[in-house]
Amino acid sequence: MAYWLVKSEPFKYSWDQFVKDGRTHWDGVRNHQASNNLKAMRVGDRAFFYHSNEGLAIVGVAEIVKEYYPDPSDESGRFGMVDVKPVTPVKTPVTLAQMKADPMLSEMQLIRQSRLSVCPVSPEQWARACDLAGIKA
Repeated sequence: MAYWLVKSEPFKYSWDQFVKDGRTHWDGVRNHQASNNLKAMRVGDRAFFYHSNEGLAIVGVAEIVKEYYPDPSDESGRFGMVDVKPVTPVKTPVTLAQMKADPMLSEMQLIRQSRLSVCPVSPEQWARACDLAGIKA
């Protein structure tokens, strides 16, 4: 199993809306590096759901339920999407400030490449963030 982090602005698509929907496609990614990360996702992989711009925190865990396929909103035909479903909310949101201050989490791609909307998370970073969030890794 691989681990990821996906970012969404809560005013556009929040964790609460995601839970209400029960499943969604992760579309609209137009950065090649983030798109390559989507291509690497496999069914069963887990992803932190991160609220960007407002909140700046990991708020939940999602599971990849459908692997990369064409994004119909991309007229160029170069980009795709995956489907995800919510697994669990975190008990305690893990803030960006906490991640920057934590020696293990400060090396996350989220911190080093803050504009990247889909990024990998190492197993050690996953376990540490889950610990801070009060959930099982």
